[in-house]
Amino acid sequence: MPRRIAMWSGPRNISTALLRSFGSRPDTAVCDEPLYACYLSRRPVAHPLRDEIVARCETDWRKVATWLTGPVPEAKAVFYQKHMAHHLLPEIGREWLDALTHAFLIRDPREMLLSLAKVTPEPSALDTGLPQQLELFEAVARRTGRPPPVVDARDVLEDPAGVLRALCVALELEFTSAMLRWEPGLRATDGIWAEHWYAEVARSTGFERWRPRAGELTPELARVHTECEPAYRALYERRLTA
Repeated sequence: MPRRIAMWSGPRNISTALLRSFGSRPDTAVCDEPLYACYLSRRPVAHPLRDEIVARCETDWRKVATWLTGPVPEAKAVFYQKHMAHHLLPEIGREWLDALTHAFLIRDPREMLLSLAKVTPEPSALDTGLPQQLELFEAVARRTGRPPPVVDARDVLEDPAGVLRALCVALELEFTSAMLRWEPGLRATDGIWAEHWYAEVARSTGFERWRPRAGELTPELARVHTECEPAYRALYERRLTA
């Protein structure tokens, strides 16, 4: 049976770099934020290319779920699915999630908010995806009887080989050093929004070294930080380390 891995992240994380990492595995097919068009079609958010994404991509979550749980592209052994946790809206059914193996990518909300505020005016705690990540993490843990794997962006950037090896063990995959390097450029599997968002990743050939993000939170962002920090800490305490 193929292994379908749903990696749940928040925005302004290293989720696309991790997509590149798994996409470098010869046994793995990948997809990029398959619920994004559904999310945009149901929420009045001003995202770049919003109308084009809604027009060209699948907005029916049921059809997306059928594709994600159906035959794996190219008959690969692994299907890595990059998801944003906030795209999994409350009105989307959850039964199909049982067919997936779940994992979580988190990032310090202070650093996330400093970056997110540059592209999302007045972001809320829900915009970080952290509350949704914790809710889904707990639901998966209850259903399976064990916590799903969590990795933190800083840990990945400080020790890519060690943390990815631990993640592969948790996902019952064989680690390969191919996950540490990739060719620059965009991919056919990237979403149509790649030209707007993925310039930095398109120039990359591997994971960059972690650097702290400079800046101070505004009072409003500090309030959001206070609201989502408990969810981050709850997930951080369960994270994998090398």
